Amino acid sequence: MKILFLTNIPTPYRVDFFDELGKSCALTVAFQAQGFAHRHPSWENFQAHFFHPLFLKPTLHYKNYTLCGDVLDQLKKKWDVIVVGGYASLTNILAIEYMRLKKIPFYLEVDGGLIHPDNKLKFWFKKYLISAASGWLSSGKETTQYLTHYGANPTKIYEYPFTSLWQSDISARMPTIEQKQALRKELGIIEDKVLISVGRFTYQNGYGKGYDVLMKVSETLPTNIGVYIIGDEPTAEFIHWKEEKKLIHVHFVKFQPKEALKKWYQAADVFVLPTREDIWGLVINEAMSQGLPVITTDKCVAGLELVKEGENGYITLVGDIAALTRAITQIFSQDCRLMGQKSLERISQYTLENMAYCHVKCFNDIKRK
Repeated sequence: MKILFLTNIPTPYRVDFFDELGKSCALTVAFQAQGFAHRHPSWENFQAHFFHPLFLKPTLHYKNYTLCGDVLDQLKKKWDVIVVGGYASLTNILAIEYMRLKKIPFYLEVDGGLIHPDNKLKFWFKKYLISAASGWLSSGKETTQYLTHYGANPTKIYEYPFTSLWQSDISARMPTIEQKQALRKELGIIEDKVLISVGRFTYQNGYGKGYDVLMKVSETLPTNIGVYIIGDEPTAEFIHWKEEKKLIHVHFVKFQPKEALKKWYQAADVFVLPTREDIWGLVINEAMSQGLPVITTDKCVAGLELVKEGENGYITLVGDIAALTRAITQIFSQDCRLMGQKSLERISQYTLENMAYCHVKCFNDIKRK
């Protein structure tokens, strides 16, 4: 089966997924760019083992917006299935409109979505693009609701588990208390209880990930609760905030590669992502895969999909300092390990192997029709 997949950049988890998917079909992936400036350099080095990577040539390029006119050359070829990964890029908009005019069937893959109160023009444009597809690949019930809101036929939506994790990345069991203590000593963690967050300060200077909310909450937390924010360099404003308020239990940790980051997850008690908006939020998958309960917001699709209130974490309203404080206090008053075990159970099917399997199943169903 010959598959064409249009996507933006070769992020590591996407390359892994394409390699797994390529084991079951003749897969060509057309990338629109090598990478984005705000991504870590390690994201741009990859090898394709089981799929054919194709880098389209930009006809027009402005900041992170790229229009690749040669995508039309690929659409003129014979494919069993064409998948468009997202509808927001200029190249994908061009591809969707061309296939609409030429009556070429295609499937739209969307890995998350939050319904906003759009104005009439924006709503119409989204609906125009989304409803043009012959079918849809959705990352779960929240994304399915988003797609149907913009005109997708619910009977032609295929759901798949969106993830960046191999089966081997998911811990077989919870780390023991002794293992946690050993990791904390190795990492230099001195507090009795540990809360971590992972994300980019470069995203809206830390405000996009809600680190301002987390800092305000930290001002009221006892100093035996260590707050570790892991990612790129914090802005001067956040460094000054920590110093001015004497937040000795708040720590900024530089970017950590995958295996090192896993140690931080395993050493922690709870994962917190007070994001103002994440169309998915793969760090939620990562934290759950190491047995952590999760606190996040109602604007994080991964949280809405994977966190069951009171069972393996809590969902708070965006920017609600009091609610986040209550959730952190409540989670530390409960059995964090029991909640973490529930996270492991809920994340068990969110593997790259299963993600690829669900895509292949969708393609086979398409071909039979």
